Amino acid sequence: MAEKILIIDDDLDTLRLVGLMLQKQGYSIMAASSGPQGLQMAFENPPDLVLLDVMMPGMDGYEVARQLRANQLTVNIPILMFTAKSQLDDKVTGFEAGADDYLTKPTHPSELQAHVKALLARSAKSRVNPPTGPGESPAYLIGVLAARGGLGVTTVAANLAISIQKSLNLSTILVEFCPGQGTLAYDLNLSKTNGLVELLNLPQAGQITRNAVKERLVLHPSGLDILIASSQPKDGILQSRIEHFEVLLNRLRYMAKYVIVDLGSGLRPVNQKIVSAFSELIVVVEPFEHSLRHSRALIDDLIELGVDKTRIHVAVNYRLRSEAQLSVPQVQERLKYSADVTFTPAPELMLQAIRMQTFAYLVQPESLTNQQYTNLARKIETRAPRPKPA
Repeated sequence: MAEKILIIDDDLDTLRLVGLMLQKQGYSIMAASSGPQGLQMAFENPPDLVLLDVMMPGMDGYEVARQLRANQLTVNIPILMFTAKSQLDDKVTGFEAGADDYLTKPTHPSELQAHVKALLARSAKSRVNPPTGPGESPAYLIGVLAARGGLGVTTVAANLAISIQKSLNLSTILVEFCPGQGTLAYDLNLSKTNGLVELLNLPQAGQITRNAVKERLVLHPSGLDILIASSQPKDGILQSRIEHFEVLLNRLRYMAKYVIVDLGSGLRPVNQKIVSAFSELIVVVEPFEHSLRHSRALIDDLIELGVDKTRIHVAVNYRLRSEAQLSVPQVQERLKYSADVTFTPAPELMLQAIRMQTFAYLVQPESLTNQQYTNLARKIETRAPRPKPA
């Protein structure tokens, strides 16, 4: 099948001449005379490459490139900017917007053909193990987060992941999405500690193939696959690599039945960008007045970002034994939201898990904590689509 090239240019002569030239080379050509028209065509029928002009009325090529990179359907499609704007600043802006290559008009047809061929070849290499394949269905993505740090997000995410794998007997991946703030490597005594950082440091987001992700997963003795975030504070700068996070999430989506992501605290720019991609979000709250105000604000912000209310679930984490804590009915009243699960205090169990460098869920199979996570896993199973029969 011929590779599809979408040309987006308001100059009709360019559309016709370049289209005919590439068509003679065996490519299938799609043409759009404006940014919005090009985006619609790309989303409805994703091409193998986009040849994009910069100077267009209404929506310029930079904005078109940004929107192509922001959409899961087109995030990895190579973009060749083909424009009369030749200043260095123009090229830098183009690459920052998401272009993979940049050519200045006018150019010799053979040069354009060479750039197109090279981009398509690189794209083909980066599509090793594509996001999906025959018979595959996407994972049930669960994000775990809190309004602020120290509420037990990582503990909840980790024990939920192992409980889903053990109680439901379904493949599960646990992911830390907090570069520079990872704790699982220490908590679980894992040797490979920079998997997330290595992926975020790849020059192009398209290089985050399924193989690249698989090579960086750590297999815990329990059988759970984990992608570790480093604990080196300077790696926090990688939180700005939003496109990489989006592509990574899309790759993970087709590597297991369940993917549990530790999103950390607050709504960092990357969290704001990706929260709508999750099947459900678990907001961890603590039963104290001021903390609940922050949690209510977080829920409001999630809804404002487009997350459906039915996909937001509250986990009340009673980490301490204290009479100062509010009751579950009081928590629900403050939040104006029902609690999906309540974790009772188990400090001795948590300490034992830390000493044994394993999951609290595995330390005492008959414990109340184990039962609470198992019940949550089964509740999630009722919300998740049934796996398709093999």
